[in-house]
Amino acid sequence: MEDIERKEGVDERQAESILATDVGSTTTKAILIEKRGDEYRLVTRGEMPTTVEEPWEDVMIGVKKAIRRIEELIDRRILDDSGNLIRPKRGEEGVDLYVSTSSAGGGLQMMVAGLVKSISASSAHRAALGAGAVVLDVISVDDGRTQSEQITRITELRPDIILMSGGVDGGSVAYIASIAEIIKQANPQPRFGATYKLPLIYAGNKDAQDIVVEICGKDMDVHVVDNLRPRHDLENLGPAREIIHEIFMNHVMAQAPGYATLMEWVDATIMPTPGAVGKLIMLLAERGNQNIIGVDIGGATTDVFSSFEDTFTRTVSANLGMSYSICNVLEEAGFENILRWVPFEVDRSRISDWIANKMIRPTTVPQTMYHLIVEQAIAREALRLSFEHHKTLAKKVEQQEVGLLVTGRSTVTSASGRDIIDMIHLDMLVGSGGALSHAPRRQQAALMLIDAFQPCGVTYLAVDSIFMMPHLGVLSSVYPDIAEEVFYKDCLVKLGTVIAPVGPFKPGRVTATVKIKMPDGTVCEHQIKGGELEVIPLGVDEVAMCRIQPHGGNIDVGAGRGKAIEKEIHGGLVGIILDGRGRPLELPEDNIERINLVTSWFEAMDIYPMDVIRELQEKYPPTRTSASNQGGKKRGGLFSRSTR
Repeated sequence: MEDIERKEGVDERQAESILATDVGSTTTKAILIEKRGDEYRLVTRGEMPTTVEEPWEDVMIGVKKAIRRIEELIDRRILDDSGNLIRPKRGEEGVDLYVSTSSAGGGLQMMVAGLVKSISASSAHRAALGAGAVVLDVISVDDGRTQSEQITRITELRPDIILMSGGVDGGSVAYIASIAEIIKQANPQPRFGATYKLPLIYAGNKDAQDIVVEICGKDMDVHVVDNLRPRHDLENLGPAREIIHEIFMNHVMAQAPGYATLMEWVDATIMPTPGAVGKLIMLLAERGNQNIIGVDIGGATTDVFSSFEDTFTRTVSANLGMSYSICNVLEEAGFENILRWVPFEVDRSRISDWIANKMIRPTTVPQTMYHLIVEQAIAREALRLSFEHHKTLAKKVEQQEVGLLVTGRSTVTSASGRDIIDMIHLDMLVGSGGALSHAPRRQQAALMLIDAFQPCGVTYLAVDSIFMMPHLGVLSSVYPDIAEEVFYKDCLVKLGTVIAPVGPFKPGRVTATVKIKMPDGTVCEHQIKGGELEVIPLGVDEVAMCRIQPHGGNIDVGAGRGKAIEKEIHGGLVGIILDGRGRPLELPEDNIERINLVTSWFEAMDIYPMDVIRELQEKYPPTRTSASNQGGKKRGGLFSRSTR
């Protein structure tokens, strides 16, 4: 995990008052953390519109307004009369430490280039995503485009940084020189600043370093770091991610309006917002020795983060979101995949109009239960599609034969990597973003996560209460203990634990028996039945011991097929969810059967007022139509329609 060091001169004593901001594309969010007794807690938060664009063109206006909002709520000063930060803390005024993240102006936008799309270019892609970038395109020798098309593409996109990789150390340099020439001819111009050179990071074969500098050094700001793939069976992403953070802070952000002042204020490197979230996920996975998946579903994009087998992966589904990109969700998922989660008949033209209005009026929220159910159905599909995309990039590099390169003359031994996402070994699933964090009932967020990600075995569920993870991620670069403490005490909304056996099920048949020793010492026994959901109350911060015994040799609850498992389980606002619906989830082809089944799930979870659901079903009664024919295409199962 890369370290972001604090600035020189920052007081080495433990800070007792910490201010953190996240300068987002539309909103600047500030939080205040203070030591209260022997623990650190969130005190309050404030937010204001981001002011990086016209007519303000000064990010500090929004930052100061967000801080002023905090001052109003705590009734003490953090800024002086001139609008400058008061520090170190003097009595009751000011703060000891100030940190910030940013995704304003579209965040960090990068292009990556490599020799082979599935090898060096794939590693460069993962390095850029892990550093918090939006990857605009991936250029490689074998991407199917002509050099002229590649040059045009690079020229049009205007990335903030280009990351180039290719070849193992000691290998051929000819094709690396060719990629460098393509970048040079494209002559890409930066988005911000008309006078500075666009940064190019070279992280490929060390024998080609001088060649790349010679070709591109005159027109670009070339930074040379260790090879991303020094050997066929080794991936080394750390050095590239570190230099991306450094360049983002010192070059890219320095060109954006107002960031020069922000960089003077902060006590640690400004991090891209997604990079800070990723840093926190890595910290929690490392300290808790656990596998974690996190997701942030936004208006335009959905980010998925995972840490499995000590391998961190972040992906951005750039066209899957709940406002600006909501029409893309409909296009990729299709009506039949969205409407399968809706327990009443739906007029498709009416829903199409509503989705289009949501896209052009992105700040609107559902005003009726009808539209809330439809919106949450769309959210399930956005989450599912984003996770499917994530799994294709979550790889652990291993040596394997991949055949001939583009030239047809040389055989390489390398890897695009082994899939590492194994849901039976997932320990924690954390959701954030408006659709999850601000769902009217916490049960709704829990079921959206379960339906989209389909966790297996025993998995803890939570949501980020107020999207505080970026603030805590950058804070962890200075005070990891404080960041971890506040994360668990104030950031997480603890939903509970889902227990989901895996195997062949039949409706109504017992698939596993769960014996739970409750905190008061009583023991209760529950049966997980095929196709059904059940919720067992277990409160926030309550812990119980359970033994899960599968019924049948083909059922896996986390210890292997047919084997029982004993685990500590944690409660939450929802409790313990027994999910007997099987993996993968499958819904009946018949429309009425599907609606009845989905309704039973909603009732078991208490996610909507059932009297309202019944009214909607009476108003929009289902027809005996095969669900597979509603969209004109045959579906063989819940996720049979491939979108990627």
